[in-house]
Amino acid sequence: MKDLSDLEQFDVGFDIPAKPGMDEADIQTPCLVLDLDALERNIKVMGDYARAHGMRHRVHGKMHKSVDVAKLQERLGGAVGVCCQKVSEAEVFARGGIKDVLVSNQVRDPAKIDRLARLPQLGARIIVCVDDVENVAELSAAAVRHGTGLDIFIEIDCGAGRCGVTSTPAVVEIAKAVERAPNLTFAGIQAYQGAMQHIDSYDARKDKLDAAIAMVEDAVAGLKADGIDCALVSGGGTGSYYFESNSGVYNELQCGSYAFMDADYGRILDKDGKRIDQGEWLNAFFILTQVMSHAKADKAIVDAGLKAQSVDSGLPVIFGRDDVEYIKCSDEHGVIADPQGVLKVGDKLRLVPGHCDPTANVHDWYVGVRSGKVECVWPVSARGKAY
Repeated sequence: MKDLSDLEQFDVGFDIPAKPGMDEADIQTPCLVLDLDALERNIKVMGDYARAHGMRHRVHGKMHKSVDVAKLQERLGGAVGVCCQKVSEAEVFARGGIKDVLVSNQVRDPAKIDRLARLPQLGARIIVCVDDVENVAELSAAAVRHGTGLDIFIEIDCGAGRCGVTSTPAVVEIAKAVERAPNLTFAGIQAYQGAMQHIDSYDARKDKLDAAIAMVEDAVAGLKADGIDCALVSGGGTGSYYFESNSGVYNELQCGSYAFMDADYGRILDKDGKRIDQGEWLNAFFILTQVMSHAKADKAIVDAGLKAQSVDSGLPVIFGRDDVEYIKCSDEHGVIADPQGVLKVGDKLRLVPGHCDPTANVHDWYVGVRSGKVECVWPVSARGKAY
């Protein structure tokens, strides 16, 4: 296997879409492009916000799946570590040097539990979410077997309707089991309200979060009544972080998409009724695509279709243009409505994908650009790590 840090061994076009020093105009398409100025600005803004509000910020690795981006978030934004959703993702980040890794999900398969219990041997703190008391014994047995320790978050279903317990007695029961279990440490609560992150209205999002905060407050009080300290309360996303950080109960954020921005997140509104991609955050993440055909006078065909992106949250938006529109796609082609015939073969466009997370997962590389030049090429380190 080639050393991904040594780009000289790769051929542009066959192995990688670009090399540092190239002009942006020469990047091979379709590929992922990061506007480094916008990315760094977003990371610094969130880092400054978290520090000003006394919050830890654990960035979401499932969004970018990149050790390089995570380390940039640590260096520029003061991130304390990463969230992952799968053990295989956690392995990539721990092996890449990230020292505090939360698997913000349940791990029940015996083979995956065994792999998870070995991860602290890499020198990383490993936290995992639990919502079933039986899982406590499974995790403890694996940690004892490998002579390691695992930290435990109890997950509360505070509105997402997926994993998590729904009552304070259940939280207390699991916390007591963790405290009795060898090689496990109760570290806190996971309370991420994912279902409301993309609601357009700021006030409607706040209403959902108010209910979540009430559940968390009750759980923390229940633990305290039983003499159990809850060191961390973790949650908060790009559409809600301001609510959690002013709640008086959360002390760790898990924002992810703020760093890149996508079309679906960008349309939600801030407290002043403005789209959040028009001031709060900048678009830093794009699919670079190229016009490959203009045989139809009113349509341009580009090389970024379904295989270059996820359209679960809608079609991409063409960045900085209102005279052309991405209107449909098939496997290898995107159709651009071009009623005025302003595009020509070879023109390149930046697309803002509907959903950044699964779009990143179908590419091998990020091409970082600044002032029209390629500055870096980073692997999508955890691409395909879904097990």
